Amino acid sequence: MRAWQVCNPGPDVRGALRRVDSPVPRPGPGDLLVDVSACGVCRTDLHVAAGDLPVHRPSVVPGHEVVGHVTEVGEGVTRFAPGDRVGIAWLRETCGRCRYCRGGRENLCPHSRYTGWDADGGYADYATVRADFAYELPAGYSDAELAPLLCAGIIGYRALRRADLPPGGRLGIYGFGASAHLTAQVALAEGARVHVLTRSARARELALALGAASAGDGYAEPPEPLDAAVLFAPAGDLVPVALAALDRGGTLAVAGIHLSDVPVLDYQRHLFQERTLRSVTSNTRADGRALLEFAAGHRLAVTVAPYPMDAADAALADLAADRVVGAAVLTP
Repeated sequence: MRAWQVCNPGPDVRGALRRVDSPVPRPGPGDLLVDVSACGVCRTDLHVAAGDLPVHRPSVVPGHEVVGHVTEVGEGVTRFAPGDRVGIAWLRETCGRCRYCRGGRENLCPHSRYTGWDADGGYADYATVRADFAYELPAGYSDAELAPLLCAGIIGYRALRRADLPPGGRLGIYGFGASAHLTAQVALAEGARVHVLTRSARARELALALGAASAGDGYAEPPEPLDAAVLFAPAGDLVPVALAALDRGGTLAVAGIHLSDVPVLDYQRHLFQERTLRSVTSNTRADGRALLEFAAGHRLAVTVAPYPMDAADAALADLAADRVVGAAVLTP
């Protein structure tokens, strides 16, 4: 099968990837073998290729927003059958025994493993997944539209919940890529007033078209104080900017797995009056199911920039250069 591997992690993301021919993986007990029909290109893939995240598996196949059809099931699988359309996401495996798993916080499991980082992902013709970590997918969406929901959508959904946005509240979104443009739609559907702050003029146009109340530069002051904010851009210098934009009692959730250094905060300006700064770490399967159930009941407008699977290196380079509006998606 065709596959891309991260062989030379570094700032040259095109040079980090190598196209290879490799055997089709075999599903073990409890696994599914999936014929990949679409795979989203996530900023986390970029961090793996660029070396921002440490190597967990040498020459790993990246990609963790995978949509495809089951071609084979491993021993003991009863939930899925050949032909079913399924999703493979970032969270691949947890221990199920630690206090975090037992307490409903499996995203914090110290033994967790991740698709496209600890195990091969979807930049390939086939991928495997544990059946109990695979997702059933809603009807009414194409494979390419579903792919970004499996990380961008799920992480954005969790970040929105971590931001504690009150009903009808004022939400600030910093950065407006794949995850943010989906999160904004969830917040709008729930009655929020959304202000988008991003350096991309094309992204600002998309934000307004989706219903944002305003769209300005990433370092601009929003037109009204914010009840909550989510930082999607991996820029630590936006943390004090977003905190300063919060009203009293507001919360900033940082959605990314990687963030550049945060400048020194001024307690009175950025944190006093019970402002809260929170990180977001991966997701639980419950988060994934909740987002997909929301997508089944509310038709999300998924903005897709399609790339052929053979151009995965170009897709990553475009993402690194902020040339992608919405979500880049690889298709065979």
